Amino acid sequence: MSELRVRIEGGEFAARILMKKAARAAFMRFHYPFSARVDIRITDDREIRRINRDFRQMNAPTDVLSFPMEQFKEGRARAAILRRKGPVFLGDIVISAERAGAQAGEYGHSEAREFAYLTVHSMLHLLGYDHMQEDKAVMRQKEEEIMQMLELERE
Repeated sequence: MSELRVRIEGGEFAARILMKKAARAAFMRFHYPFSARVDIRITDDREIRRINRDFRQMNAPTDVLSFPMEQFKEGRARAAILRRKGPVFLGDIVISAERAGAQAGEYGHSEAREFAYLTVHSMLHLLGYDHMQEDKAVMRQKEEEIMQMLELERE
């Protein structure tokens, strides 16, 4: 049986609970025959700006960063991943609490919902989706499907 272990550092309790559900829903959406884990860090604009500058050469804060540890292609795992014993480490997610709060205000929903959306978005990156390379609409459709599974559709 597959499962996803999620470790979250920082953030409010309600947001962390919803983020764990969001990460697990994104993972379970693809029916992988293996277990996995992901680490999420909630930080501020200053730290995410530094990380963005150091790893992406972009000297600006952003809402979320994804650091995949495995190679997936649009939700499909390589054969080597499927043969592994023990949980597969998918990667790291870093979310700016300041950006999430501001975006929640802009879109008129709760911060917890915004954290869940950013988690789903980043999980899709860890699982091989890339809105910069592939059709952005494909990734958006997957995000909406998963948010509907969580009953967190846009109002």
